[in-house]
Amino acid sequence: MSRYAADLKPILRLFFAERRRALLLGAALSAATVMAGIALLGLSGWFITATSLAGLSAAAAITFDVFAPSAGIRLLAIIRTVARYGERLATHDATLGVLTALRERLFRGFAEAGAARALSRRPATLLFRLTADIDALDSLYLRILVPAAVAVGAALAASVVLGIMHPLFGLFSGLFLSGAGLGLPLIAARAARKHARRRAHGIEALRSRTIDLVAGQTDLLMAGRLAAQSSAIAAADHYAGRADDRLNRVETGLTFGFGLVSTLLLTASLLAVAALAETKAITPPVAALGLLVAFAAVEPFTALRRGALELGRTLLAAKRVAPRLAAAEASEPLAAPLSGYAFSLAAVTAFHENSAVPALVGIDLTLPQGERLAVIGSSGAGKSSLLALLSGELPARAGTVAAVTATLLTQRTELFEDSLRGNLALANPDAREARLREALAAAGLLGDVEAMPRGIDTLLGEGGLGLSGGQSRRLALARLFLRDTPLWLIDEPTEGLDGATARNVLQRLSKMAAGRSLVIATHIRREAAIADRIAVVEGGRISEISRRGEAAFEKVLDLLRPD
Repeated sequence: MSRYAADLKPILRLFFAERRRALLLGAALSAATVMAGIALLGLSGWFITATSLAGLSAAAAITFDVFAPSAGIRLLAIIRTVARYGERLATHDATLGVLTALRERLFRGFAEAGAARALSRRPATLLFRLTADIDALDSLYLRILVPAAVAVGAALAASVVLGIMHPLFGLFSGLFLSGAGLGLPLIAARAARKHARRRAHGIEALRSRTIDLVAGQTDLLMAGRLAAQSSAIAAADHYAGRADDRLNRVETGLTFGFGLVSTLLLTASLLAVAALAETKAITPPVAALGLLVAFAAVEPFTALRRGALELGRTLLAAKRVAPRLAAAEASEPLAAPLSGYAFSLAAVTAFHENSAVPALVGIDLTLPQGERLAVIGSSGAGKSSLLALLSGELPARAGTVAAVTATLLTQRTELFEDSLRGNLALANPDAREARLREALAAAGLLGDVEAMPRGIDTLLGEGGLGLSGGQSRRLALARLFLRDTPLWLIDEPTEGLDGATARNVLQRLSKMAAGRSLVIATHIRREAAIADRIAVVEGGRISEISRRGEAAFEKVLDLLRPD
């Protein structure tokens, strides 16, 4: 139970930090709705019974006041209707607002260094966390916390009303209501927890496998795996269907249990009020009021039925989401290097997440401000890891890292289904039109953009569909130019481009990087040739450093892939 509390704590903290007043207002209106409903039923029973008895005597009929109870009934009906409407508005508005904040915070948590790299290998995970898991958390407030609090309040109110008739009657009714009303949902929640989790896993598998089938049907057909993928989808559907069947059985049992509780309480209340009326302790109208109050007090507990069934799914979502909510805060920046240096690394060792093998070992390296460094080495040698270390995405396990603010341009160009303007604005949301055009011109893309029908507002498809490979890389370069940081880290900037385009991109990059420090991870001669120094990385270690003008510098260049 403490494990679940630890998972729920950051989510509840965010709930009340974002919409505290709205959430409390929704709970208060929900309680008002239930209390008004119980009072309305009890007063109606009292009024009908009292009116019937008053009709037996002409004198009693003349003196009986029908206006006050009628006005009370109308007032309670109005309160119940208005409170119900207000409760729906307040609770749903507050919940949707909190879920929006949760999605934003969760997205920021997944955008954190390390988490983003892990998600790049499992992109569907982010989609499920932002949709299915966040949707599951709306049950926490709407179907668990509020109904439970209101039900306990209703039991307490009913206990007080019945206790006025007789203390023991009120005490036992309250204890029975609270024990059975909360006990049954808890038992059902425990029985449904495993099946709710299985249903969530089954639906995730069903969605992801269906997406894989639709997106990769050509590859699956070529590989002869189309039938196997279809069978995998059917298996996931069957798995989720079996979990649904189990949940339906639990719900049927819970519904029967509440029916039994209601029957037992009604029977016991009927015997109790009959005995009290026989001894003249209460009048028949009051007996009718007590009977109906006891009956109506069971209804709030039945609202916990759906929450009990979804508790397992909610706890699973909380377990998945909570760690990233805590990690969503901005990470501490790297320490500043000595004056005149872009960065300094001293005996640095670093590991990637969940890896027992170090990515970098004993790295000692400095770069004076304004110089350019090329980092070369075979695939997996540690070039990209070094860039990640300097950008703050890869934490150092040992040693010290000091660097100025850096911008990292990865080898893969990440573009979104948005306008060209929107993709550029990711780098600098405050940049004006003139600044965006300057960056496009510097990247050699302005002419292509102006030739498009909608210019800079041209919409791109998924992944930047609508641009060629060279145009996509130039757009990424324009984003880099919008980042006014003293250190640029670039991973193979011209990989995949033809020779003419690559040389043009490098020429523009070299011009825009004037006065800045530049680190390029590469295995291509043309990219390393613009550097002042070359560092050779082998097995996560720096084996050699050479300067322009030295024989070793030219020798290393000759070992690289030619243009």
